[in-house]
Amino acid sequence: MDFSSLLSGTASGTRADQLLLRDFLRSKDMLIKMDGTLRLRGHYSSSKHDIFSRLSDKNASIESFHQYLLKRVSIEFDDYTGVLVIRAQAYDPDTARKIAEFLLKEGEIFMNQAAQRLAGSQVEFLQQQVNRLYDQALFTRQELVAYQNKHGMISPQASAENISAVVARLEGQRIELEAQRRALMAYLVQDHASVVMLTQQIQALDRQIKQEKNKLASSRGASLNQTVEEYQRLEMEATFAQDVYKTALVALEKGRFEATRMLKQLSVVQAPLDPQEAVEPRRIYNMVVYVLVIWLLAGVALLLRAIVQDHKD
Repeated sequence: MDFSSLLSGTASGTRADQLLLRDFLRSKDMLIKMDGTLRLRGHYSSSKHDIFSRLSDKNASIESFHQYLLKRVSIEFDDYTGVLVIRAQAYDPDTARKIAEFLLKEGEIFMNQAAQRLAGSQVEFLQQQVNRLYDQALFTRQELVAYQNKHGMISPQASAENISAVVARLEGQRIELEAQRRALMAYLVQDHASVVMLTQQIQALDRQIKQEKNKLASSRGASLNQTVEEYQRLEMEATFAQDVYKTALVALEKGRFEATRMLKQLSVVQAPLDPQEAVEPRRIYNMVVYVLVIWLLAGVALLLRAIVQDHKD
């Protein structure tokens, strides 16, 4: 009995996937699973069938049974149409149809599981990266907060700008006082009380300006510019870690979408049907071949007999 089932990979349609599916359907693992479900050994080795085509031994080794079944079940890839063609032979239409249906079902399960395993591994890898990047982003933010608490300031950059503004204001006051002192010295002596008072104010401003500048920068270290540099480095690391984490989240969602969208499925072009006509064995063809072979052998035997008798004479 014969019929054809055409399978096409609608999701990918690639030759490699179809050849992989073909090898899976022709494997010994598939034979064992199919034999356990359909009891093929008993079917093909039944004494009800002719001795020339049936399985010689019901307890034949798996290798022998596999070779036998490959002669009864054909799974070939059609390069022209790009489909898999399944052709099953059995001793009754129902068994042949069940073989093809079983291969269809197992082939679809295999393709889906293979695609799901690949997609699952990709999503799992992305999920691991997201978790790692989240921990890294959280760690960098905690380091930044700890640094702020250690130095008692939210933004060292803002503090530096405020101190710079204070220095600029003090320098402006100093310039005004210096101008006043020079104006008084034009008609007063240097020891005059007003001149001395302005001089003391200028000196106090100088000390205050120096003190504020030392907060911004100092050769002895522990200055605000160093604090700003360390804070900016920590802030940059935290911002970068957060941006990478956001990118990983986007990649994870995209990976989940692609994994779902690219799942492979089998499309049955022609479903297995109960055959209406027994194509195998080809009785008339076989009878003609057997008769011709018998005639040929008989002719050879007669020729040999004639040759022997000729030599006797």
